[in-house]
Amino acid sequence: MTLSPPPAEWIGTSDLAQDYVLIHGMVMAPSFWRTYAPDVVRKARSAAYALPGHHPWKLVEPGQLITPEAVAAAYAKAIRRDFGGRPVTLIGHSTGGFVSLLLASRYPELVKSIVLIGAFACGRFEGQERLPAKLLRVPRAGPFLFRQFFKRWISTSEQFRWGSVECVFDKGCPWQNDRAVAAMEDVRLQLLQARPEDIAACIRFMSATTILAELSEIRVPVLNIVGAEDAIVPPAHQLRVSKLLPQVQTVLLRNCGHLPMVEHQTMTAGIISAFVDGMSALQAKARRPALSPSGKAASQLFRLMAQTLYRTEQTPAGRVQTAQDSISTKA
Repeated sequence: MTLSPPPAEWIGTSDLAQDYVLIHGMVMAPSFWRTYAPDVVRKARSAAYALPGHHPWKLVEPGQLITPEAVAAAYAKAIRRDFGGRPVTLIGHSTGGFVSLLLASRYPELVKSIVLIGAFACGRFEGQERLPAKLLRVPRAGPFLFRQFFKRWISTSEQFRWGSVECVFDKGCPWQNDRAVAAMEDVRLQLLQARPEDIAACIRFMSATTILAELSEIRVPVLNIVGAEDAIVPPAHQLRVSKLLPQVQTVLLRNCGHLPMVEHQTMTAGIISAFVDGMSALQAKARRPALSPSGKAASQLFRLMAQTLYRTEQTPAGRVQTAQDSISTKA
């Protein structure tokens, strides 16, 4: 069964050379990016798309079967609709990173580069399952249990916000400012408009899908931002994703959980900006008469990124901010 393409929530509408698509994580909403999209995205043409079954992208039939082919085709249709088929930079958080990799594997002509944040490539994290997925695997009673769990979790602002505390490393600070509270309340109100059976269908799709074997075929530059203390997606799995990707820059953030864009917003935005600046510089160099050998493109990009990051993220002492534990490059 096919899926209709997701509607776009526009984060930026400037007609610059870069185009971005942002995809949120499971049981989140496109509105999240209104608060936490980096400035480089806001200044360009950028659209946030929901995950399948998440408001405002309802399934044709409640709880219908979702296949990887249908998901990739639906996002491809949306990119052709909203960006005229131009290749975009995908920014995917968690499950959003998962579907970004899926899209790049199936429709490489539509993807210029990828930014992964707390992402994965195997829905069960090589054997590990979250509680909602476990509930859905319970015979007969599973869907009912999941529905009750989901409805209870999003029933009040406090219940939802504190039910999400596992996502962050610092259990207090990231959730205490007014900006974060308002963003999470927007997400909760969006989820109240989704059907639990549609969310369940998305979880089933994720849990049953792996694209580990396809990663070696993804040839676009990838930035992989990993929270060293991520309790949702094991950092070891995220680092394995980097190992399997041919062109990847990996940044490991210390004292950071599953939401780097919340916990270390300035650092995360700077890293993404440096990655984009590096790509732009490489593209400008490629337009000159003397072209570099194609095999050196990735290493050139990552050198440029490292130089830009060093310039923009220095502390007065001349050292990179302590949130950044390490940067590794593979080309």
